[in-house]
Amino acid sequence: MKFSHLLVLSSALAFTGAIAQQAAEPAAPAVEPAAAPVAVAADTGPAKAGDPKAGQTKAGACAACHGLDGNSADPLNPKLAGQHEQYIWRQLKLFKSGERENPIMLGMAATLTEQDMRDIGAYFGSQKVIAGVADEAVIAEGPNAGKKFYQIGESLYHSGKPSAGVPACAACHGPAGAGMPGPSYPALGGQHATYTAARLTAFRDGMVWGKDKNANVIMSQAAKGLSDEEIQGLASYLQGLHKAGKK
Repeated sequence: MKFSHLLVLSSALAFTGAIAQQAAEPAAPAVEPAAAPVAVAADTGPAKAGDPKAGQTKAGACAACHGLDGNSADPLNPKLAGQHEQYIWRQLKLFKSGERENPIMLGMAATLTEQDMRDIGAYFGSQKVIAGVADEAVIAEGPNAGKKFYQIGESLYHSGKPSAGVPACAACHGPAGAGMPGPSYPALGGQHATYTAARLTAFRDGMVWGKDKNANVIMSQAAKGLSDEEIQGLASYLQGLHKAGKK
């Protein structure tokens, strides 16, 4: 994803009133002006609630990876349409600080102020996610033989897997995958199965986003008890959450 580089302009400081004193006071040593920041945008204060209209302009370059309306065509890139503003804002902050590691996103987020992040989040949050289709193929063998593939995920999403310490996903992400307002619980419904499976696998393998109080240890703990088949089934269910429904 390539965000438009927002140029950070440094204002020249005009010093007045000193000329009248120069005759009476010894000249002060010359001071080299501080270099203006180029790569990283400076924030001027707490960000206000995002403006979708402003965000649409700022998010123009995001279309290359995430689609004009946040519905990405490449299943390796997450859909952002319908995602919560504050969740997008928080993730961009983590990318910018390096707490969430991703070389591409680190570079793209470096030029964004917090207000830019809020505006971009507001724009994508105002768009409608286009859900995919869950896999309804019947599993032929193994512990889930006879079930439709997405039904593995349906059970995990709504009931969890208590025997392995896996909580119900719906407890935090909502019964329809809409997540919760705020920066912590993203919307999952309609997300690409390929992207979701990759993230769940990484969580299961111990990946944690953020540091200290920002650390996302909940997901690394929740995913530990999931098998590869369960991860794939859960990802498939989420991809078609609005279409699969309950049978």
